[in-house]
Amino acid sequence: MNGVAHFLDGLRCSVCGAFNALWLDPVRGLVECNECGQTALTIPEPGREDS
Repeated sequence: MNGVAHFLDGLRCSVCGAFNALWLDPVRGLVECNECGQTALTIPEPGREDS
């Protein structure tokens, strides 16, 4: 993760189960696990946003 990443406190990785190992990179729209390296895209699907 780069310098703009934010630590996500209190969350668990759904792949490896590591607690407090997730980082959000809002510029790239990714959440990454520091333990296993799994990434997840966080950009919402167009037209699927709730108001």
